[in-house]
Amino acid sequence: MATLNTRSVTMPVGIIRMLEVVLSCVIFSLVASVGHNTSSYWTWCMFTWCFCCFMTLLILILEFTSLHVKVPISWDDFTTAFAMLATLMILAASVIYPTFFVYSSGSRQIAATVISCLCFIAYAVEVGLTRTRPGEISGFLSTVPGLMKVLEAFVACIIFISLDPVKHIALQWCVAVYSLCFIFAILIIILTICRLLDLCPFPFDKVLTGYNVLAVMMYLTAVVIWPLYSFQDNPRPANCSPCPWDQLVVVSFMSCVNLIVYIVDTCYSIRLVFIAPA
Repeated sequence: MATLNTRSVTMPVGIIRMLEVVLSCVIFSLVASVGHNTSSYWTWCMFTWCFCCFMTLLILILEFTSLHVKVPISWDDFTTAFAMLATLMILAASVIYPTFFVYSSGSRQIAATVISCLCFIAYAVEVGLTRTRPGEISGFLSTVPGLMKVLEAFVACIIFISLDPVKHIALQWCVAVYSLCFIFAILIIILTICRLLDLCPFPFDKVLTGYNVLAVMMYLTAVVIWPLYSFQDNPRPANCSPCPWDQLVVVSFMSCVNLIVYIVDTCYSIRLVFIAPA
């Protein structure tokens, strides 16, 4: 039998989550009222607002009815990871949507952009609140390496929505790099949330460090190969505003971003595993 927990919606985190639901719902409604667009960027933005609204509402309902204690996952890890992911997704949507779909005469698009920025602030505040609870033992996804895994998966998603079909084998290797690293990052997140890390027959921290080193080397090849073969004899078209050529730039830039994230993640993991505290 469900027990109502009114404290879950009167605490600062609960109030922030209710605000997030309202804001994301308003954004979705405003953008939907403008009309449909076939762009993958438009689809990403709409998915972001719908997904964040639904998941935040689900978290509120489960905590309000105290049913979250019956869910066989690490609830704190799940909510922390989702808050971090939602913050990044809303931030991306708040940048992508006005860049490609907002015009000076579009009042609803402008309003949606402003509200999306407010929604991003709300999710960022939630991340701060869930990361600064005193006296609590944090799960893996609440640590720096855990949050890095969420960031790595998110950046890979931005790369995927910017990809067009590629035929050159070198570019196919880059896509394989993005896909494999994304799959392993998601797998680590799922295993953490589902409390299955103990099933790993090897020390998890050392396995994670080894994977990070491999991912850095793979992304190093992608950072070099992608722009080399994408922009070779392929200058920016004169009437590109925007066009598929810009998506090649996005992939190149986000590949560099993810490489930096993996390097930071690797350095942090090596420091934790192999460098003994003073």
